[in-house]
Amino acid sequence: MTTDINACAEKQGTDTLRPWSELMRDLTAVDTWIVHRAIEILNDQVIKHGPKLASPQDVKDYLRLQLINEQREVFAVVFMDTQNRVIAYEPLFFGTIHQTSVYPRVIVQRAMSLNAASMILAHNHPSGSTQPSDADKQLTNRLKSLLESIDVRVLDHFIIGEEGTFSFAEHGLLF
Repeated sequence: MTTDINACAEKQGTDTLRPWSELMRDLTAVDTWIVHRAIEILNDQVIKHGPKLASPQDVKDYLRLQLINEQREVFAVVFMDTQNRVIAYEPLFFGTIHQTSVYPRVIVQRAMSLNAASMILAHNHPSGSTQPSDADKQLTNRLKSLLESIDVRVLDHFIIGEEGTFSFAEHGLLF
């Protein structure tokens, strides 16, 4: 998708796309409302119809829309059923510009109450870097272990930043 977007940008006479935060800064109040409304509509369609997020790119695009404009770190979970259809997208923890506290008990309780079979973890790095910290890696493995004990699979953990999107699964970090 990024290649297609960059190709369109080149046709329009620009070399590359500007970072999301830069684009959002240049928008008028009406433009910002339109972007947020588009995200709400997309979210309603995904949640209402419960589609499968068929590919890692679908998930990346969806989570990027949800988290890229956050000014502080947000940890969210996409809860899914046995067919990998979205049950709910929930931003659960909100932190500062460089960290957030995540409470595994809350995630386990929410997974149980939604009867989730699997989930995708996600958080943003407002700094722009998508590289996982040691704390990110430890938390992911701890959550994966805890959730396995109640038969809920962690399919991936994405970090969203201006540099792009990092996938723990694609980098072999979900042991």
